Amino acid sequence: MSARDVNAGSEERAKSKRVGALAGLWPFVAPYRGMLVLALVALVFTAAISLILPLAVRQVVDAFQAEELVLLDSYFVAALGVALALALGTGLRYYLVTRLGERVVTDIRKAVFARVVGLSPAFYERIMTGEVLSRITTDTTLILSVIGSSASIALRQMLTLIGGLALMIFTSAKLSGLVLLIVPAVVVAIVVLGRRLRKLSRENQDWIAASSGNASETLSSVQTVQAFTHEALSRETFDDVSEQSFRIARTRIATRALMTVVVIAVIFSGVVGVLWIGARDVRAGAMSVGLLVQFVIYAIMVAGSIGALSEIWGELQRAAGATERLVELLNAEDTVRDPATPVVLPRPVRGEIVFEDVAFHYPTRPEQNSLDGVSFRVAPGETVALVGPSGAGKTTVIQLLQRFYDPQAGRVRLDGVDLRDMARADFRQAMALVPQDPVIFASTAAENIRFGRPDASQAEVEEAARAAAAHEFLSELADGYQTMVGERGVMLSGGQKQRIAIARAILRDAPVLLLDEATSALDAESERAVQLAVDRMARGRSTLIVAHRLATVKKADRILVFEKGRIVAEGTHDSLVAEGGLYARLARLQFTDGAAA
Repeated sequence: MSARDVNAGSEERAKSKRVGALAGLWPFVAPYRGMLVLALVALVFTAAISLILPLAVRQVVDAFQAEELVLLDSYFVAALGVALALALGTGLRYYLVTRLGERVVTDIRKAVFARVVGLSPAFYERIMTGEVLSRITTDTTLILSVIGSSASIALRQMLTLIGGLALMIFTSAKLSGLVLLIVPAVVVAIVVLGRRLRKLSRENQDWIAASSGNASETLSSVQTVQAFTHEALSRETFDDVSEQSFRIARTRIATRALMTVVVIAVIFSGVVGVLWIGARDVRAGAMSVGLLVQFVIYAIMVAGSIGALSEIWGELQRAAGATERLVELLNAEDTVRDPATPVVLPRPVRGEIVFEDVAFHYPTRPEQNSLDGVSFRVAPGETVALVGPSGAGKTTVIQLLQRFYDPQAGRVRLDGVDLRDMARADFRQAMALVPQDPVIFASTAAENIRFGRPDASQAEVEEAARAAAAHEFLSELADGYQTMVGERGVMLSGGQKQRIAIARAILRDAPVLLLDEATSALDAESERAVQLAVDRMARGRSTLIVAHRLATVKKADRILVFEKGRIVAEGTHDSLVAEGGLYARLARLQFTDGAAA
């Protein structure tokens, strides 16, 4: 994937909304209303305490000027009490707000993962898994900083701003009026630059996600990258994406810095001018020194609050963009959905599979039909093989039978029930799959086999491994079945991974067995052993076998020959060879090295 492709994808995304997008977090905050209320109480308490401090300072200054030592001592004691109360309130606020943030973000991560792990493969044709991971990690980290810090600081600064303005006016209406003249200039700067900042924040997050997606794709295929000496080009592509992310971030940082400069310069220029007027009033005897000091402290608090809010505004903008992206995942439309009132698959499952005039094309290739009017029936307990050239539609049959996709026309039924009328988790429990590219998890060998049936005992796991001709090599590993096999099974050979996948399917013990090139990665000796295991496993089960190697399907009850999405022939191995069509041609190529052709 090139930087240009990433850029195109970024431009197609929706523009960032207002900070109001943070309202999307409320469903996750709502369950913890009690903690939220306590945090708000602590927040209001600390804000009120901080607003009382200037009053105490004024009393101390005036008492010092009047040389009232008794009052001065009592004022210092009171100030110390206020400071201790502020410390306790701040600590309590920090604990409650930070804990609330961690709890909410954990719930968001769980909800997003629960959502995306159930989305059909059609969804992942439109988005890279690396980008999804970026949203779950990077975006939730941004939200954590907002809930656990920025939002609390923003509320405290807002209370300080409002309370400080009120007490400024109470202290000196004249000086307050002069200070308020600078407010419109500050508001204009925040609104104008904030709008630009919001747009840049969303774009920056999109590029970070694109960078993660690119890195994930490259690293997950690092052997292929290195085998084709593609490291330099891969680095170049990643560098392009990362540099674009940096350029957007640099513009965002510059915009935020400019907003901070403008806001602070305007505010403190105004405050200095007002202080000059206040100092003249003190000299004229119109106000006391303590009153001026009190006003100055409130003015500094208000100015500091506005400055802090202008900075926090940028964080809120970034978090708003992150929230939008997470809400997009939570609300993602999936083309494959369970019905509101699903029909329950009749038990015991017989395993009758029926395709009725099925037509299908993949969402990203609407102009190319993968299946075109396909109809066939697999009787309970029957073994049917699907053969044909690559791209003929064989694996598509397996994917439709698991309802990873829905056909555009026709029906797929299991035991007489349309798959679309049932819950996917219900009928998938009746199926065991051995994929062409076996998926091995970064866990122990035993746990990889137990993935087929999590409640299986160790004895059952070993029995399944023996049936799949995997017991011998697993026993020879450093820690036997408890050996960690590495990410994607990097410690295992292709044949070993395939045998673990077969053991997983054997352990599942499902009435419908789906084998997609199940023995393609095995040597001749292992293939024979596994083929015997598959033959035993297929007895009494409805079995669909997808294979290019015709030696693995010769014993099938029936063979369906696919070409260009259609079934062009049907029969046993011998009858199809006798017909002299596509199957006979494939058989000659495989069994006679093409000499007869």
